[in-house]
Amino acid sequence: MAKSKIITGLDIGSHSIKTLAVARKNGSQDLEFLGAVEIPSLGIRKGVVFDVEKVSNSVTEALGRLQQDIGRKIEDVYVNIGGSHIFSAPSRGTVIVSRADRRISEEDVNRVVQAAQAFPMPLNNEILEVFPKEFIVDGQGQIKEPRDMQGLKLEAEVLALCGFLPYKKNLAAAVLNANFQVLDVIPSCLASSRAVLTSQQKELGVCLLDIGAGTTDFMIYQEGDLSYAAVFPVGSSHITNDLAVGFKIDVELAEQIKKQFGTCLAKSGNKKEKVETENNETLIFSHKMLVNIINARVCEIFDLAQKELKKICPQGMLPGGVVLTGGGAKLPRIVELAKKELKLPARIGLPQGLEGLEKDPALSTVYGLVLSGGEDSGGEQRVIQRLSKGGIFKKIFKVFIP
Repeated sequence: MAKSKIITGLDIGSHSIKTLAVARKNGSQDLEFLGAVEIPSLGIRKGVVFDVEKVSNSVTEALGRLQQDIGRKIEDVYVNIGGSHIFSAPSRGTVIVSRADRRISEEDVNRVVQAAQAFPMPLNNEILEVFPKEFIVDGQGQIKEPRDMQGLKLEAEVLALCGFLPYKKNLAAAVLNANFQVLDVIPSCLASSRAVLTSQQKELGVCLLDIGAGTTDFMIYQEGDLSYAAVFPVGSSHITNDLAVGFKIDVELAEQIKKQFGTCLAKSGNKKEKVETENNETLIFSHKMLVNIINARVCEIFDLAQKELKKICPQGMLPGGVVLTGGGAKLPRIVELAKKELKLPARIGLPQGLEGLEKDPALSTVYGLVLSGGEDSGGEQRVIQRLSKGGIFKKIFKVFIP
């Protein structure tokens, strides 16, 4: 019996590179866990590849270990793209229905979505993904599926997720140089939302905050559709740096203290904590000072989120609340602080549904990548169509192009 095809996610983050391999179970749509590997990342800053060679070496190491663990060869991956260069932009397109009988065809829908992508962008930026929010037929809006309806004029309101092209090229080059093909480049925020948000939450209205090491992804879904996305240039590594400066210690010890003693809200009192250093010395520090440093940085992230929420949802109508995920969401009592600062229901978003995979919010992005790959039937042609205009991406997908 032929072995099932491996689906591999490659999450290239500021703090670590995570890989996850799954396979589709025979005769089922369910995915089977094969293995996962995480190693420290080099050459990444704030979610962006700045040293292609270092990232390529890390990718080679991570996927090499994964291949050894699962005993199977990996040839291609679904990889994420992150960083504060990613932004969302609303746009509108209009076309005249092409058929004489005025029936809206698949071609008309494709044309109007394509027309909506023709809007001015900053130099060297490109559209990563496009999300139709609604269609308007002869002035009648709130239409989700216009195919086979009759009309003369078809309009589309879309949300485009955009990014800086040179950063995307660096990412692609790093994976190519490690001798792996890229099946798709998926924005990190989309991958994590795919992993932790339910259809009901998206329909009700929900905010996702994916707190990574170098950046925090911010997304809002309303009525089932993505309505806004942004990336804040602040993440959990900034907390570590703050602790290193505040306690006058090295970054490694600051990270250890954050993980061992860190919390977002303090209990009453101000007890002293102590930790052994590598030099066999004892560092004694104030627990209250530790919490104050962590609280200030997390509140900064929530303040950025609150400002965006007020612009998009001025009435605060998000019954689905706030879902926190990413490695930074593992800070104790962060849910309590989120409820207090954002005045919304809050919970931790965990990757679930894959037996064998740890329920860890830091794995949300890599799990979302394999979920996207698992449902991407016929995705190779879709990807080629979307990226064929870029020369480097023709190189990436040359294995699929006739």
